[in-house]
Amino acid sequence: MAAGGDHGAPDSYRSPLASRYASPEMCFVFSDRYKFRTWRQLWLWLAEAEQTLGLPITNEQIQEMKLNLDNIDFKMAAEEEKQLRHDVMAHVHTFGHCCPKAAGIIHLGATSCYVGDNTDLIILRNAFDLLLPKLARVISRLADFAKEHANLPTLGFTHFQPAQLTTVGKRCCLWIQDLCMDLQNLKRVRDDLRFRGVKGTTGTQASFLQLFEGDHQKVEQLDKMVTEKAGFKRAFIITGQTYTRKVDIEVLSVLASLGASVHKICTDIRLLANLKEMEEPFEKQQIGSSAMPYKRNPMRSERCCSLARHLMTLLMDPLQTASVQWFERTLDDSANRRICLAEAFLTADTILNTLQNISEGLVVYPKVIERRIRQELPFMATENIIMAMVKAGGSRQVQRFLEEEVYPLLKPYESVMKVKAELCL
Repeated sequence: MAAGGDHGAPDSYRSPLASRYASPEMCFVFSDRYKFRTWRQLWLWLAEAEQTLGLPITNEQIQEMKLNLDNIDFKMAAEEEKQLRHDVMAHVHTFGHCCPKAAGIIHLGATSCYVGDNTDLIILRNAFDLLLPKLARVISRLADFAKEHANLPTLGFTHFQPAQLTTVGKRCCLWIQDLCMDLQNLKRVRDDLRFRGVKGTTGTQASFLQLFEGDHQKVEQLDKMVTEKAGFKRAFIITGQTYTRKVDIEVLSVLASLGASVHKICTDIRLLANLKEMEEPFEKQQIGSSAMPYKRNPMRSERCCSLARHLMTLLMDPLQTASVQWFERTLDDSANRRICLAEAFLTADTILNTLQNISEGLVVYPKVIERRIRQELPFMATENIIMAMVKAGGSRQVQRFLEEEVYPLLKPYESVMKVKAELCL
């Protein structure tokens, strides 16, 4: 932070994920302001719980901290970190500067990971809360599309060679089924997140036992109280200095899996665009090519595929980080996690925003589809028989799938279904 450049300046590198692609709300969750404001909130929750359990902390000190949660002097914090080479202590000093009465009790008994790891867990939870309704909306839009085209026969492909007929709606259900699995997996990992809590330097809570003069019950109450204040139902019983980095593997695994689903869907759309059977939205003023203006390139689907590949590769970071955490903790996780966790969520956010935009404007060309079917019908079966079978089977399967597997999953997200996709670019 202290050594970084002016990231808002045009002559300094800025991540395209933040400057070009991801939504403002996801960028804010991973912003410095949100992070360091959460640090201060955690220090306040700790002080409140410690006061409740009998430590000599005054109401005046608590009130002073409350009034300065948003009063963050980023310039001072950067200067402090440059001197101390320690980001947490830089912010302890910065918070203490605007809370002189409370300065002595800020971070009382805690280690850096009290604010660092617990903030990360809060951010991960909140980032999932942004992704889940977006994924639900994509599924809902595709379900509408599948229902609309449940009876439209189209040529199926295996090995990208002509096979038997399916329907446009039935094919879309293949995409929806994968996304439904992703929705369930994201919700499961989000709900399984546990708070690191109040654990001390090596997970033994020794510093807090000393503060409470060996009263184990009060230390456990402290852990529980702070966990509840942070909105978590459970905290880890066992930690080292950090929460286990296996959690990061779980988080990025489901995001990478989502990336695989989106890549497959958008690859199908790109292939169908080449066949001229289907295409993504193409705006009135959109230019397909600077040299060939007649082209209608599937640029949104290509963007999704490009970013989905990046999302899938990010999984290697937490896998390797978790494998090399020596004993209670090593610091070689820190710089890596600053990058991979944020990038994974910003990338997932971008591809879901883009896929929603695609799914809200998919265009189907029935005449082109019919012409291709007629070309292949002599190699398959009698036209009337196969058309009737496909229409009946496709429609029945689509309807049953939507009613039994898709709509029940979407029910918790009904209130956000009408939100339209907004792309940065």
